[in-house]
Amino acid sequence: MSPEHAAKLRALVHGRTAAALGTLHEGAPFVSMAPFALLPDGSAFVVHVSGLAGHTKDMRADPRVSLLVMQAEGEGTDTQALARVSVQGEATQCPRGSPEEARARAAYLARFPEAGPLTSFGDFAFFAIRPVQARFVAGFAQAMSATGETFSAVVAAGG
Repeated sequence: MSPEHAAKLRALVHGRTAAALGTLHEGAPFVSMAPFALLPDGSAFVVHVSGLAGHTKDMRADPRVSLLVMQAEGEGTDTQALARVSVQGEATQCPRGSPEEARARAAYLARFPEAGPLTSFGDFAFFAIRPVQARFVAGFAQAMSATGETFSAVVAAGG
């Protein structure tokens, strides 16, 4: 990945706050919207979800997920040329009271301070979604694949 493409990927992921979250629901694809943060080292996306939500039940049943982060429409770009990244990952619930949950909470609240009260609700939990592989489309005819490790290194804070 060129330095220009790496910068564009980093800007995309840090510039958007919600992703399409794909889970397996009773063996079929299911997509929902999920606000996300990133751990500072880029090793995982963090989502804060209700135990009542279908996607939460899905992640607990099968950790294989996909996230799509996309440039907003209407920014003067042809729809086919919108930057986007599709990340295949593994979702793990952060155990309550663990150092992993504390890291996830800190990253999430740094991005969404208004979500503070929700973090005290007993049915909500933090999940870390660790990238396994990614497919980045920087624009028309600019598609490239990356391992989870490469993706994490590129999007790490200060990248």
